[in-house]
Order: sequence, then C-alpha cells, then structure tokens
Amino acid sequence: MFLYVIYLVSKVSPQSTPPPEGVVPAPPGLVLDEWELTIIETFVHAAQLIGIPKSVGQIYGLLFCREEPLSMDSIMTALGISKGSASMGLKTLRQIGAVKTVFIIGDRRDHYSAELRLRKLVSGFISDQVQPHLNGGKERLEHLETLLKDLPEERRSVAEQRLGYLQSWLGKTTTLLPIIRKLL
Repeated sequence: MFLYVIYLVSKVSPQSTPPPEGVVPAPPGLVLDEWELTIIETFVHAAQLIGIPKSVGQIYGLLFCREEPLSMDSIMTALGISKGSASMGLKTLRQIGAVKTVFIIGDRRDHYSAELRLRKLVSGFISDQVQPHLNGGKERLEHLETLLKDLPEERRSVAEQRLGYLQSWLGKTTTLLPIIRKLL
C-alpha cells in the first residue's frame, strides 16, 4: 500500500514511467492527489484511535473528499483494497450511519457518499459501537460482583474497591453519552 501511495503522489500523467513492481496503477480519473491522501490518512488515524479497521477510515476519507458518490468498485480501485475489505468497511460505515447509499439512474450498482453531519456520525457510532459494550458491561459487573464471594479474604477488599471504580466509571459513561449526543 505504501508503494501504491508513493506512486500515486509522484504520478505526473497517465503516460509517465511505469509503477514500481507489484503496484497496479489506478485507472484514469481515480488518481488521488496529495490533499485527498492527507484527508484519508487523517481518517485512518482517527479510525485506528477508536479501534476501527484501517480500511474503514480509508473508505470514509475517500468518500469525504469526493462530491460525487462512488461505487464499491471505484472505492476498491482508488484505495487499492480488496473486495472483502471494501465490503466490510462499507457495511460498518452504513451501520454507524457514516455513509449513505445513493441510487444513480442507469447504474444497477450501489453508490456511496459520506455523511457530513457530526451529530449523525457521533450518534451512529455511540449507538452501534459504544452502547452495546456498555450494556454488556453491566452484565459483566454483575457477574464480577457474584465472583467476589469466592475470592480469598486477603484479596476481597482490593477487588471490591476495584469493582467500585468500574461501577462508577460505567455510571459516569452512561450518564455522559446522552449529554454528548445533545451537545452535538
């Protein structure tokens, strides 16, 4: 991928020198410029920061840059990613509401465009990624509480204290999420 990016950035024209070995050039019209590459890199870093696969950040970054909706084939070609990565990335982005499916007359393929409203992005991420973990967290904390009675006496007081921290963190997070949604 790194060689592919270097090739795209250095590409002057479609008739320039051949790409480095193992790099397939993008078809005309899908060459990414430095601005787009930098935007994509920004979204890749953001995705990795929150534990989302790199390809999800790449796809969202590309769609964010483009005014026109892109098909999955165009996304795969522009980013040099596999059909599996593109499919899973688009599925994830649709689930959290980060992309919209766009119908184009005369083309049977789905096309995608980026959701640009921060409120919609954060709300979708919270609903799809954070809320299920919080809901599961309540069950895990209840289970941990039942396990306390089986701990040796010398470990129980520290375990109870740590469980208290976890319960407090979960409570604060559960309280903050609706506030965050309203602020956006």
